[in-house]
Amino acid sequence: MGLLVLLGLFAIFVTIGLPVAFALGMAAIAAFWFEGLPLMIGFQRIVSGINVFSLMAIPFFIFAGELMFHGGIAMRLVRFASAAVGAVRGGLGIVNVFSSMLFGGISGSAVADISALGSILVPVMKEKGYDADYAVNVTVTSSLAGIIIPPSHNMIIFAIAAGGGISISNLFLAGIAPGILMCLCLATAAYIVAVRRGYRAEPFPGLSPLLASFIGAIPGLFTAIIIVGGVLSGVFTVTESGAFGAIYAFLVTVLVYRSMTFEKFRIAVIQAVRTTAMVMILIACAGAFAYMLTFYRVPDKTVMLLTGLTENPILILLMINAALLVLGMIMDMAALILICTPIFLPVASSLGMDPLQFGVMLLVNLGLGLCTPPVGSCLFVGCAVGKLPMEVAVRTIWPFYIAIFAALMMITFIPAISLTLPRLIGL
Repeated sequence: MGLLVLLGLFAIFVTIGLPVAFALGMAAIAAFWFEGLPLMIGFQRIVSGINVFSLMAIPFFIFAGELMFHGGIAMRLVRFASAAVGAVRGGLGIVNVFSSMLFGGISGSAVADISALGSILVPVMKEKGYDADYAVNVTVTSSLAGIIIPPSHNMIIFAIAAGGGISISNLFLAGIAPGILMCLCLATAAYIVAVRRGYRAEPFPGLSPLLASFIGAIPGLFTAIIIVGGVLSGVFTVTESGAFGAIYAFLVTVLVYRSMTFEKFRIAVIQAVRTTAMVMILIACAGAFAYMLTFYRVPDKTVMLLTGLTENPILILLMINAALLVLGMIMDMAALILICTPIFLPVASSLGMDPLQFGVMLLVNLGLGLCTPPVGSCLFVGCAVGKLPMEVAVRTIWPFYIAIFAALMMITFIPAISLTLPRLIGL
């Protein structure tokens, strides 16, 4: 009965439009009250949910992404990507994917990726004769690179939700190859759709413009090298690397590119504070909610339920993926990471799946939910940037869904994709 109170109230609160963070916290406190547990424990769990040192890296990553977005780094990455791969048939679609891989690996945010690159590439693609739905669909789906390719604050959230026993450095390493694989699948889909629609290729600009665009992009690319390389080399902790990355991004945009104005800096600060506040409130309230899930032995019961249905590990993993896909369509990603990790990670571990591989699988799966209605924040932002009705985009986005799903299945059933780098360089 207590579990019904917890989940039922949460579902009701979300249905009536209450923010997910408050729905999690209020449902958890109600369950504490129903079980006769001291409410003080509930509030202690909320506070302890964000009393984790590694969480301090999240605001730094978010702030660094905002600085790069408003400071002109995205534009220089697009120029380099266009010079490198723009000459392929339907090249601007592949440029879009390649740019997302570069910028996503720096900003660590799918929404920032769409906001920064979409506002640049979508109008250009329209001018070059690409259909609006194609431009929006490529931009929306390729933005998931920001979730997988490090640094990613979602990876930090997963590590915390998993109990803090997972190395964030190894998790960063585990996301590199899957992120590149997903981008290759999306680039293939972009090329096939471009050929079917008859889009033409852009002329190759020549080696000199390619080299010039690469040199112009180097200072921005070094942001990712400093953040990820500092962590992997042991020079920085994750939190220190985030702080140094934010400082470096500020210095590059002010002193090197000289594109950061006071007004842009003010906007970057405001957006970073807003995003950080939302993420931290969500993590805090999810701490109490996860405590009650453990109190009701939901993870253990889930393991028993799934293994009771079948002992085939392939079918169990497919069921987990199916559940995550459905949940990802109706709930926010950060909330689902915090809720689903303590439930499904024990199931995956019982099948012999490494937590690093499970983490990457979880992020790719829930990332797909960001591109699907009815609660796809990336889809909403992409359609807004492209000034395209969402129903029009959804009708033609399915080849890109297939590409992401193909990458997801390979990540799920081929451990080497996620685990080779952590095993070779593991820290």
